[in-house]
Amino acid sequence: MIATTLSTPALAQAGLTVTQAWSRPAAAGTTGAGFFALKNSGRVADALVAAESPVARKVEIHRSSMTGGVMRMSKLDRVPAPAGGEVLFAPGGYHLMLMGLTRALNPGDKVPLTLTFASGAKIKTELAVGSGQGAPARDHSHH
Repeated sequence: MIATTLSTPALAQAGLTVTQAWSRPAAAGTTGAGFFALKNSGRVADALVAAESPVARKVEIHRSSMTGGVMRMSKLDRVPAPAGGEVLFAPGGYHLMLMGLTRALNPGDKVPLTLTFASGAKIKTELAVGSGQGAPARDHSHH
């Protein structure tokens, strides 16, 4: 049974989808963040265990949590993707840290990202770099 699963990663991948993948602008050499919605429409639970991007030296899975009014960030080895469930990677919760960026992430950029799951499935996606948080800054130049 196990040998069959390993030789057909395409089957293991069925049901895992990533949508709304985005990131914030960041300077080269700093740390970027990755957010997305991970849906497992399959009947088998899986877990995100690793991520990589060619623009970052390494990518770590983190989770922010509020404890007694203090925002803490902890590194995770895996994030469960329950069968028939959805996990949201969003500010203030689960997110990816793109550490040691080899280039700046500018608004409009697409950042390649590969997610690896416990089942051996891999999903390639792109983070769309947005303009950051909130409304764009007002232009104070005189017309």
